[in-house]
Amino acid sequence: MEVKSAREIVPGMWIPIEESVLCFVRKRMDKQVLLIHKKTGLGAGLINAPGGRIKRGETPEQAAVREAREEVNIHVEELSYSGDLCFQFTNGHSIKGYVFQTETWFGRPLETTEAIPFWCGEDSIPYDKMWVDDVLWLPQLLADRYFSGRFVFNDQTAISMSLDVEASIENLI
Repeated sequence: MEVKSAREIVPGMWIPIEESVLCFVRKRMDKQVLLIHKKTGLGAGLINAPGGRIKRGETPEQAAVREAREEVNIHVEELSYSGDLCFQFTNGHSIKGYVFQTETWFGRPLETTEAIPFWCGEDSIPYDKMWVDDVLWLPQLLADRYFSGRFVFNDQTAISMSLDVEASIENLI
C-alpha cells in the first residue's frame, strides 16, 4: 500500500513492518526530561528519548524497560502509556511506535555505544535537533495528554503529518 498522506494511515488497514518504543524519563518537580544524543540506527545524530525496536515475544512495556537499560544504563518502572506514532517512509519502511513516560527509575544515566544521555529542561527542548514531528506530540506528552500521530517521511523530511490529541485515552480508541 503506497501512502502519500498521513490521513491514509488507518488502523486495521495499515500494517507496520516493525514496532518500536520510546521511554521518556521525567523529573516532574524539576521540570526535566531525560533525552539522548542518538549515536546509532534510525535517527542517528538526532536527539530523542531512549527507545528502539520491540523484539519478538516482547510487550511494548518490556521493550521500553530493555531499551532504557541498553541505551542509558537505567532501570525504569511504573511506565505510563502516552500515545502511539505511526510512521510510513517513502522507501516502503513503516514503524508503529508506542510512547511511554515514567518518573520511576533506578541508576544513573550513563553514555553507552548507542547514546549519550542528558537531562533537559522541559521548556528548553532542542526541537531543532530532533525529528520534525516531535514538536507536535512531545508537548502533548509533557502536558499529560494522550496522542495518536500519523506521519509520512522521505528519509528525515516530513511529507505529511497528522496528530489527534485527547485528555483521556478512551477518546482516542
